[in-house]
Amino acid sequence: MRAITWKISLAYLTTIVCFGCCYRNDVEQEDNLNIPAIAKYFSTKGRYEEVNPYLIKDILAVNRSILQPPSAQCREIHLTAIIRHGTRYPTVKNVKKMQKLHELVKSSASGKESWLREIQTQWTMWYTEDMDGRLVQKGVKDHKHLAVRLSKLFPSLISEEKLRDGFIKFMTSSKHRCVNSTLSFKAGLTELWAIKDQEFDHAENDALMRFFDHCTRFVEEVNDNPSALSELDKFKKGPEMRRVQQKIADRLKVPYNTVSDDMAEAAFYLCAYEFAIKTINSPWCQLFDEVDAQVLEYANDLKQFWKRGYGYDINSKSSCILFHDVFSRLDNAAVENKLGKQVTEAVTIQVGHAETLLPLLTLLGFSKDNDTLTSTNYATQAQRTFRTSHMLPYAANLLLVLYDCGGGDLRLQPLLNEKPVTFPGLTEASMPLYQEVREHYRELLKGCDFETECQLFESTT
Repeated sequence: MRAITWKISLAYLTTIVCFGCCYRNDVEQEDNLNIPAIAKYFSTKGRYEEVNPYLIKDILAVNRSILQPPSAQCREIHLTAIIRHGTRYPTVKNVKKMQKLHELVKSSASGKESWLREIQTQWTMWYTEDMDGRLVQKGVKDHKHLAVRLSKLFPSLISEEKLRDGFIKFMTSSKHRCVNSTLSFKAGLTELWAIKDQEFDHAENDALMRFFDHCTRFVEEVNDNPSALSELDKFKKGPEMRRVQQKIADRLKVPYNTVSDDMAEAAFYLCAYEFAIKTINSPWCQLFDEVDAQVLEYANDLKQFWKRGYGYDINSKSSCILFHDVFSRLDNAAVENKLGKQVTEAVTIQVGHAETLLPLLTLLGFSKDNDTLTSTNYATQAQRTFRTSHMLPYAANLLLVLYDCGGGDLRLQPLLNEKPVTFPGLTEASMPLYQEVREHYRELLKGCDFETECQLFESTT
């Protein structure tokens, strides 16, 4: 698929920010640290700051000491960053669920609790369907701040000189929230260095950043297949979710049968969105305690596990095209460096979705537990590593940094959400030899052909 090239427009970025301002109540209260007790369970609707709490006090804080090359002569020669878009509005589907819940609370709930009266008399249903997943002002800042932090973490790669000379490349999904996140990331750099005399291109490439739309087998067997999420469906009807619904009904003083699993999820998301977008502890959060939040987090983890993660092989294999693109870029950097040339693509910033990042993380083997997540093993999964609240907040990112440590010694360091991680199966070092990484993934590098994996085979029966 041919990439489309765009240029950054100051007027366009201003429009994005205004879209984030023009709706009632959409005001960031950055000094309000009244964080909901359940905020760390918001899954893919969570703030990046809950994953890295030190950012709450200083959003531009970095700690370069976390980068620990094996020797002082190691120097960074290439960085690939695959980044989820920033904080966004709810999609139409969730807005409709929220509207239905709000109507129930206004018309039927009873009780004298101050939080309930606030919902009924003061809180306005300000989410509208035309918002439909667009980036909010907080999302603009997510990427501006991330750009500045990465420039501080990797100053020799993300530098004004390299940006001006075209050694930093930008790629994005075509979705508004991703394009606008990319513009925001670039604005973070141009504002940092006060660049006003130059514009910087980015390419839209859905073949790479929305590969899941183009993988026929994934679309048919998982995405459009209702039975693919049977474990989630069973969990929603199971005792843990039923108890959450009953507790919500008790707090609202409405009959149990009026609170569906969709309504429980809508209330949870209302708390999450109000906090992520406006940094406030909404009265909706009072409908849940920590036990409830853990159940709802698990429900979303089940969804992500079976739809994008380890549940089905095609979930991760759909990312083969992005996997090969990343390693091709690393290989090119290694060859150019070996020949003593300037690495022509010193930095690649690729902005996509949670659905872009999770299949690739899965293909690489990150956050894999011994047991499969199912509808019946919630009680034994409290310590699971597959936790989307930790992996996939807004602006989540996978960084792959290639180092030259001299004498042909190339090393690759992975970071997830700005924290060093180890490649699964290569636990000896946080910065293994690049050739060892290639050897570890040799079967995927030899195979994992997108066209082959995504081909839908007709049944012979």
